[in-house]
Amino acid sequence: MNKFLFLSLIGLSILLYSAQTEIIGLGSIRAPKGWPEPVYNRPVTDAGFVLGKKLFYDPNLSRDGSVSCASCHLSFTGFTHVDHAVSHGIDDRIGTRNSPVLINLAWNSSFHWDGGVNHLEMQMINPIEHPNEMDNTMKNVVAYLNNSPEYRKMFFKAFGDSIVNMPNTLRAFGQFTASLISSNSIYDQVKRKELEFSSQEKHGYRLFRKNCAECHREPLFNSNEFASNGLPIDTNYNDVGRFLITNIDSDSMQFRIPTLRNIEFSRPYMHDGRFGTLREVLDHYTQIDVTKSHLSKPLKKPIILSDNDKKDLISFLKTLTDKEFLYNPRFRP
Repeated sequence: MNKFLFLSLIGLSILLYSAQTEIIGLGSIRAPKGWPEPVYNRPVTDAGFVLGKKLFYDPNLSRDGSVSCASCHLSFTGFTHVDHAVSHGIDDRIGTRNSPVLINLAWNSSFHWDGGVNHLEMQMINPIEHPNEMDNTMKNVVAYLNNSPEYRKMFFKAFGDSIVNMPNTLRAFGQFTASLISSNSIYDQVKRKELEFSSQEKHGYRLFRKNCAECHREPLFNSNEFASNGLPIDTNYNDVGRFLITNIDSDSMQFRIPTLRNIEFSRPYMHDGRFGTLREVLDHYTQIDVTKSHLSKPLKKPIILSDNDKKDLISFLKTLTDKEFLYNPRFRP
């Protein structure tokens, strides 16, 4: 059984378990005006959110108590890391991929760079159990939580049961991460007719819609799809992306299209963190060899941008910064 199918079956068991448990709460995640309905539509409660946040910041979920989820997902950088190209785990073990941002996850239909997880509440299993990240097991995590009087009280408040189990643990994670909604950038305020773009931002927006929007679709600025963007493989990692999940040749070097929201603060960029600036990213896209066999269709047409065009496009990308989200004390420990 491959990893993707295994995690899908876990997700099904969570759904079946949850259908039998009535939770009185605040309701499902609500889409901002003009947005599509979220994929994740499970109830979110204050108690579930607070519990999920405590779990997110707890290093004791790792095998040696040294690494929490927040170690690689910092709130003020869009819930990613900025100090190295790829994730670091316990014992300073090095992974193979850049930590993805945790922004508007309730609208995602798949998770991780390879899409190997298809439910928001399942995605936490991978970092907890990955040997280069937290190197623990869900069984150990549940045992640790059951040995904590504080956690047992929190689980009772959130789910009406002080006996901790894996489905409720994952549900709490889901409630916290589903609540990480960024929707108040300058771009959003312009769309609500509260502000206007500067002339530079307006020109950058036109360039974006011409060259980038087919993959990074508004208003979420992703597309729940996978693409090969012409990057040569990094031989330090030999990561071929979604092919590792599907074993389908056409999925080689395909990675999940990430959101561009808060991209000003979420460097380094790409699945392996190889670029440190937005200018390097744009330079890459204007220098792609369009004859590459695995290159995704939207990039088969050359992208031509002058130096001034790149400056204007970056100016627009910075309008996707949502400081209310990045510095929201509700998301911090």
